[in-house]
Amino acid sequence: MIPFNRPYTTGREFDYIRQAISSGHISGDGAFSRKCQSLLEEITGCSRALLTTSCTDALEMTALLLNIRPGDEVIVPSFTFVSGANAYALRGAKIVFADIRRDTLNLDETRLEALITPRTRAIVAVHYAGVACAMESMLAIAAGHSVAVVEDNAHGLLGRYRGRPLGTFGALATLSFHETKNVSCGEGGALLINDPAFVERAEILREKGTDRSRFFRGLVDKYTWVDLGSSFLPSDLLAAFLYAQLEARDSIQAARRRVWTVYRDRLCDWAASHGVSLPYVPDDCEQPYHMFYLILPTAESRDALIAHLKTRGVMAVFHYVPLHLSAMGLQAGGYPGQCPVTEDVSGRLLRLPFFNGLDESDQARVVEAVLEFSPEPR
Repeated sequence: MIPFNRPYTTGREFDYIRQAISSGHISGDGAFSRKCQSLLEEITGCSRALLTTSCTDALEMTALLLNIRPGDEVIVPSFTFVSGANAYALRGAKIVFADIRRDTLNLDETRLEALITPRTRAIVAVHYAGVACAMESMLAIAAGHSVAVVEDNAHGLLGRYRGRPLGTFGALATLSFHETKNVSCGEGGALLINDPAFVERAEILREKGTDRSRFFRGLVDKYTWVDLGSSFLPSDLLAAFLYAQLEARDSIQAARRRVWTVYRDRLCDWAASHGVSLPYVPDDCEQPYHMFYLILPTAESRDALIAHLKTRGVMAVFHYVPLHLSAMGLQAGGYPGQCPVTEDVSGRLLRLPFFNGLDESDQARVVEAVLEFSPEPR
């Protein structure tokens, strides 16, 4: 079976983990954590990067930094991972579900302003598949209502919008280093801070609400509990693994670009003749080649293709179930028909195997298996 994903190592991960162990410091904020953070700051140009145990934790830190409270509203695309809603719901916010565009599958900026009320505190911009949201329009709308923008850039490290790195548009942004991401340490994430006013408090929240970071810099003679917080620091062992991946980012991206391009070139005629949509990347976006998906004519044909590929030894998967129609989403005020594009697309989308080590022969098997399938156009 060709899996949907397979964890990838560059070759230096184990050397760096051994170095971390030998250093005698394997808890958070060790030498490799600092190296990763410095490199992320260099790559993106953000004011401060802080490693976290997951993108989920980074999103929860944004809710704390923005002082989200009961009664506040946060706009989140329904077509996203649950962490983008949970982070703010945990602070008591009402989640306002937004629909997506049909082309990029990102939050539809043309419908954004109608969702804003006097209680809106934040807009979560999810760069689906690492293809940028229409950030200029979104930022202008947000600024007009004094609303913060948080970039959920779990898919988009090394992506760009109009030449500028993703993760540097919102006041805050988050990254994921889950094993399915381009650059991984199994489980991990990062908070990117673009507004320097958030830096000091972010360090406190990340250290269980203490000023421990200031203590180690010699700014206070002892550290104590000064704010809300939690233990958001990953082990330096994970950071050591991650540093090897970040160092190899150019070769990783080259491999993924090859995989993505082969899928597009080999499947474009088949897709056009069968009413299947392929990923769309606007001219002003530079994608990081995070995934390759197909949007089939119907939900039935999507499910049939998944089953067909399984018989050929290929694992393909669907993606997000609309949040507004989930059990929690319905409790939060979601209802059928609220996000019609999300409801339509989510039932028809299929993701093909995509990982750094996918070799040419296995990818050729995937392509041939897809080409055997003939969905009925809608």
